[in-house]
Amino acid sequence: MSRQDELRKEILEKVKEFYRAGEEKEFIAGKTLIPYAGRIYNEDEMVNLVDSALDFWLTTGRFAAEFEERYAQFLGVKCALLTNSGSSANLLAVSALTSPLLGANRLKPGEEVITTACGFPTTLNPILQNGLKPVFVDVELGTYNIDLDQMEKAIGPKTRAIFVAHTLGNIAGLERIQAVCKKHHLWFIEDNCDALGGTYKNKLTGSFGDVATGSFYASHHMTMGEGGVVVTSHPALKRALASFRDWGRDCWCGPGHDDSCKQRFNQQHGDLPLGYDHKYVFSHIGYNLKLTDMQPAVGLAQLKKLPSFVKARQKNFKAIYEALKPFEDVLLLPRWEKDANPSWFGFPIFVKEEASFSRDEMVKFLESKRIMTRMMFGGNLIKQPAYLDIDRRVFGILENTDRVMNRLFWIGVYPGLTDAKLDHVIQTLTEFLKG
Repeated sequence: MSRQDELRKEILEKVKEFYRAGEEKEFIAGKTLIPYAGRIYNEDEMVNLVDSALDFWLTTGRFAAEFEERYAQFLGVKCALLTNSGSSANLLAVSALTSPLLGANRLKPGEEVITTACGFPTTLNPILQNGLKPVFVDVELGTYNIDLDQMEKAIGPKTRAIFVAHTLGNIAGLERIQAVCKKHHLWFIEDNCDALGGTYKNKLTGSFGDVATGSFYASHHMTMGEGGVVVTSHPALKRALASFRDWGRDCWCGPGHDDSCKQRFNQQHGDLPLGYDHKYVFSHIGYNLKLTDMQPAVGLAQLKKLPSFVKARQKNFKAIYEALKPFEDVLLLPRWEKDANPSWFGFPIFVKEEASFSRDEMVKFLESKRIMTRMMFGGNLIKQPAYLDIDRRVFGILENTDRVMNRLFWIGVYPGLTDAKLDHVIQTLTEFLKG
């Protein structure tokens, strides 16, 4: 063992000691803030983070390679590519579908992608950023996912893809979506950022789309602080995704490697001179959307804990659901597909029109008791300032989307909800509803 190895071992032992020396803050009901989400970690993540920092390999390296392999194995897909955020993953997913590598199946400017206006803008933004036209379809109340009947009716001669997210972890009708895409020869992009660990017919979400995305932001099911992933089992898509992520280059060598194809200086590309260095050939108009190796170092420790995180989310969701069942006269409780076992991101609470109180009154009461709440992301996105003038097609009138915007909020079910915190949440909800 070298002196550096000895020091590394000593440093990592000190990191464990540092973590264990921390004091857990006392929870005081009504005074301690209960967030809607948060990071859950211990010395495992801290040791991995410091270990990667000691390598001082600041771009993607050994931890990223191991994470991509293990994540792909976890989902049961052929390829996982890390990127710097879930938003970037969505951008890569749509951009890759415009690649010439797909031939006649590539998406072209002006063609349509079906999605919803009830959600987070980073599902919509890549459609616009690639010169495509979004087609907005309403959602179902209770699931808050895309209305499957309207989805199929909305398909037109220019429709080429369906891009949907699993709202708050509630799994969309994947079997029907896949069948519709197959029937109409559409690409299916699955935004799995809020649903990691959920299953549909015992198969993990994030493995159903032609391409699927994930997020490792601090509030998600597992975290790297920042970070995202895009997965596929389609060979041409894998190459396109990597190219768009890595400046648009044609070369597929990993960081620090040269001439993996053994053809670096003897190929013809575009109008470049014969034999132009393949490392500087660009076949897509791409980006630099890589991440550091320190992030997947944290992610590897988190991935091992993901099953326990999912169980905790499901347990917390069930406890809140059972507590709210007596109040179904004023609240619409969430529902889900019979073949789905969601990994919940949050608990949606829809205040019915006949209730004697408003959504805003309930939100203010919970916030006064130090319980964080959140709206359903952007509400109706086409009413947001950024999207008022976009080129779009709206199928129907998005009635349920507007109702969600006006009457729904959600609270957290994340694994950091201790029994004491969960009891306070339930007692506070009950106090308001009985009052």
